[in-house]
Amino acid sequence: MGYIGIGSHETGSAQTLAAKLEVADGEVADGEVVDGEVVEPGDPRGGSELALAEKLPRDRHPVSVYLASLSEGSRRAIRASLENIARLVSQGEADALALAWHGLRYQHTAFIRSQLSGAYAPATANKMLSALRGVLKECFRLGYISAEDYQRARDLDPVRGESLPPGRSLSQGELRRLFEVCSESRKRNRGARDAAIVAVLYGSGLRRGEAASLDLSDYDREAGEVRVRGGKGRKDRISYASGGAAEAVEAWIEARGEEEGPLFHPVNKGDRVQKRRMTDQAIYNILRRLGREIKTKRFAPHDMRRTFIGDLLDAGADLSAAQQLAGHANVQTTARYDRRGERAKKKAASLLHVPYSAREDDREKK
Repeated sequence: MGYIGIGSHETGSAQTLAAKLEVADGEVADGEVVDGEVVEPGDPRGGSELALAEKLPRDRHPVSVYLASLSEGSRRAIRASLENIARLVSQGEADALALAWHGLRYQHTAFIRSQLSGAYAPATANKMLSALRGVLKECFRLGYISAEDYQRARDLDPVRGESLPPGRSLSQGELRRLFEVCSESRKRNRGARDAAIVAVLYGSGLRRGEAASLDLSDYDREAGEVRVRGGKGRKDRISYASGGAAEAVEAWIEARGEEEGPLFHPVNKGDRVQKRRMTDQAIYNILRRLGREIKTKRFAPHDMRRTFIGDLLDAGADLSAAQQLAGHANVQTTARYDRRGERAKKKAASLLHVPYSAREDDREKK
């Protein structure tokens, strides 16, 4: 059994993968490859033939290098996309860290695009293809593939089509009930913290990862400013907590204490504040629990942000101001949250008269 080596596009020399892959966030499946062609002629999937023979050092693995270039909040979703792609193209034989990404050629990536376009919404499929291109670019930068093979493999048309935006907006009644269950909680510290989390997610438009990353020093109490550091795209921005949002945050700080450090802490079953940082997954779990407590339709933390943007625009806020508060790089992204167009369409549709009448016997039953 031979090995597929990784060669430099500059020197053309080949080398065997020798070092053990150093990863701290998951296991890597061992795989083996064979000499010669990566896939059988006409077969766009490689199976175990696209698995690495040996593990790569972390600083030489294209997936690890690519993920390290992303913001912390983006890594989980991108890693999941790469896992799906790896198992798809290898027929389940390799995960993202065990796949020989440098061996992918146009027939593989074209197959991947075809499969993703049929399985996912266009926006999701294109994000996954963007992640694929990112790893291929690192393969080229690391000298694992030639410029020609890289350009051919990444030359994929975007998946066309439009889909309805995922998620939903919360009503004012739902938001009111969320704060009510927090204030009525028998665990006062947990209730105060949960209310403050809802306040910054909805009142300041933060992503859950951004909320988890906040420090006490990021909240300017006099100005009502919330400094978001290292947001999506590693962009800092200033949002605001005013009115009820500021009151909720102040109530939590009183329960939390004035010590420097993370703004939000875990609270144990005994309602004691634990002096350490919460994870974004913990915030997700809190929102799930609160949703169950108010017995409403399921929602995600990002739906709080969606509601924040939609309510801002409904209240007459400038689209550009909403974009800056949300931290969107493109105003078109913010516009997708604008609900005013849908209400206009609903109003227009209601102008039509549909000449339907129930059967006589059906009316009598009523």
